[in-house]
Amino acid sequence: MTDFVQLWVYLSATPLFGLTATLVIYSIAQTVYKKLGQAPLANPVLWSVVILACLLTLSDTPYPTYFSGAQFIHFLLGPAVVALAWPMWERKSELRRRAVPLLLAALAGGVAACGSAVAIAWALDLPADLIRSLAPKSVTAPVAMGIAEQLHGIPAMAAVFSVLTGLIGAISAPYLFRVMGGLSAQAQGFALGTASHGVGAARAMQVNVDSGAYAGLALGMQVVLSAILIPLVARFL
Repeated sequence: MTDFVQLWVYLSATPLFGLTATLVIYSIAQTVYKKLGQAPLANPVLWSVVILACLLTLSDTPYPTYFSGAQFIHFLLGPAVVALAWPMWERKSELRRRAVPLLLAALAGGVAACGSAVAIAWALDLPADLIRSLAPKSVTAPVAMGIAEQLHGIPAMAAVFSVLTGLIGAISAPYLFRVMGGLSAQAQGFALGTASHGVGAARAMQVNVDSGAYAGLALGMQVVLSAILIPLVARFL
């Protein structure tokens, strides 16, 4: 027991803690996820976040201490997102033929995602800075934070809303698609990437390569469109 306490004190004070905790917890969550047949409610990202948050709270570990180690994984998010471009490149001719419908679908999805969030927040009479932070909720977190800053919102809250949106979308989408029925793998992937950015794209890639390719495309299109259009529209409103 004494050795365990000494090990814990050592790890919690070094960058090894954040790195080790993240890798171990995600590996366990991923194993459980596969054992349960990739059930949506067993999403490994969701349970990794929950368990890590509980661990940091119970151990009274400051977030900067955790992130000093987890930043090595955070760095790999960039290359991971770029890697999503490869399935799109393999389908470049197909995507070129569908360029106009895909652009219109991306615009419609982005307007629905942003507009519904802002409208509901406004109807609930939430503070203005929270409404501005909600606007980019369906864009990947780093871009959502940048957009929220331009809108004079709260970048940290924008990141929270973005992560929650991604998790909710990845968990609920399989059930919604089942109820709707008849949707192609491409349509499902594009919807996931539009509404749930990187988390949704990762889920789509696990289900089907075609679905993952279209999810990655939708993710990229939402980043570009939202970064340009949301601040522009906000100036007029």
